[in-house]
Amino acid sequence: MISIAVARALRDGGLVWKPQVGDWFVVADRGMDEDIFVLSDMTAELHEYPHGNVIGFNGTTEWALDSVEGDDAVWLPRESQLRDLLGSAFRALARTPAGWRVDLEVSGRAWDIEDADAEQAYALALRYLVSGA
Repeated sequence: MISIAVARALRDGGLVWKPQVGDWFVVADRGMDEDIFVLSDMTAELHEYPHGNVIGFNGTTEWALDSVEGDDAVWLPRESQLRDLLGSAFRALARTPAGWRVDLEVSGRAWDIEDADAEQAYALALRYLVSGA
């Protein structure tokens, strides 16, 4: 799972979340940063309104959280989503002695990003692209 800091950097860099069932997210800065939620048709459901998305929490009466504005949730894209978002810039994922390396090609130039975790390496590569590579 990618770090909240990198997920925020992706969001702040312009990555737009189009919520779908199965997406992971956190409600950050409310003492719940360690709680990972998953959008589903039952417990954390997406409600689309003209003013924006609202994530409703259903089915558990003991929760104090009924809903949260979509902008208050931080999306944690999964490995497959990150790879898809890299698009044609993605060349390869390779094992290294220190972890994983994502190889990119951007405007004819090769770039590589490494991290101990493959998913985080994908996210850092996407952050590089989002930041205007």
